[in-house]
Amino acid sequence: MFDDDIINAEQLRILENETKEIPLEKWGPYLSERQWGTVREDYSQNGDAWNYFPHDHARSRVYRWGEDGLAGISDYYQQLCFAIALWNGNDKILKERLYGLTNYQGNHGEDVKELYYYLDNVPTHYYMKYLYKYPQQAFPYQDLNRTNGQRSKTELEYELLDTGIFDDDKYFDVVVEYAKKNSEDVHIRIEITNRGNENAPITILPTLWFYNRWQYDKSKPKPVIEQEEDGSVRATHVPLGAYHLYYDEPDYTLFTENETNKERLFGVPNDVPFVKDAFHEAIINGKDLEELK
Repeated sequence: MFDDDIINAEQLRILENETKEIPLEKWGPYLSERQWGTVREDYSQNGDAWNYFPHDHARSRVYRWGEDGLAGISDYYQQLCFAIALWNGNDKILKERLYGLTNYQGNHGEDVKELYYYLDNVPTHYYMKYLYKYPQQAFPYQDLNRTNGQRSKTELEYELLDTGIFDDDKYFDVVVEYAKKNSEDVHIRIEITNRGNENAPITILPTLWFYNRWQYDKSKPKPVIEQEEDGSVRATHVPLGAYHLYYDEPDYTLFTENETNKERLFGVPNDVPFVKDAFHEAIINGKDLEELK
C-alpha cells in the first residue's frame, strides 16, 4: 500500500487496522451531527420523516437508532458518546446539535443553517480539529425558518450570515481538538475565543452519555455514569467496558438520564425524575440544579 521509504506512524496505524475484522479505529467522529428529521428515526404511518421527529423534540426525546452532538466523537458502535453543549446566556435552549431546515421548510429543500468547519482529521482520527462559530445573541431559529419559508425556489436561500447575527463580530470561535495517545486514550482540548470587542458570557458543557439501547430491549444491561472520588467520571458499559473522563475542576458536574421527557412532549408522567433535557432547564432556568449535581 505504501512505499517503504515513506512509512510514518499514521501509515503504520492504517496498515495495522487493515488486519482487523473491523478496519476502523475504535474512537472517531462517528457521532451524527443531526439525528432528528431523518428516515432513521421515522415511525410515522405515512413515512413523513421530515415532521415525525422535529428539531424541537431533539433535546427532550430519546433517539432509537443513533445519537447526535456538536463536535462529537463516539466508539464505532456509537455506544458511548462525547460532545459539547454551549449557552450564550440569551438562547432559550442549549446549543448541543446543529440546526437546519427540513425539506418542507427550506426554499431549496433541507439545509443546515450553521457556521462550522472541519479543520483537520487524519485517517485514523489520532488528531481531529473542529471549529464552530457561536453567536453571542439569541440564535435566530424562527427568523431562519420563517424567511426561508417565504422565499420561492427561484430566490436565494436566507443564510445565517444574512440574519446579521455576526455583525460587529459578536460571536465566539469554539475550537475542539482531539489527540490520541493510543487507540483508547483520547485527549480533548476546547478553546473558546470571543471575536467581539465587548465581554460576553458563555457556558460550556462537555457532555458524556450513553446511547439508549435499553429502551426497546430490556435484556440489555443499563450502563452507568458516576462520579469517582478523584473527581473524574466513570462510564461503565457491557460489553464496551469502563472509561474515565478526566477534566479540570468545573463549577459543578451534572447527571441526568437519557430518557424522554414525556411530560413536555406528550403530556403524560415521566418514567424517571430527571430526563434528557434536564441540563437545558438546569443551566437556563435553574430547575433542579442542585438535585442534578
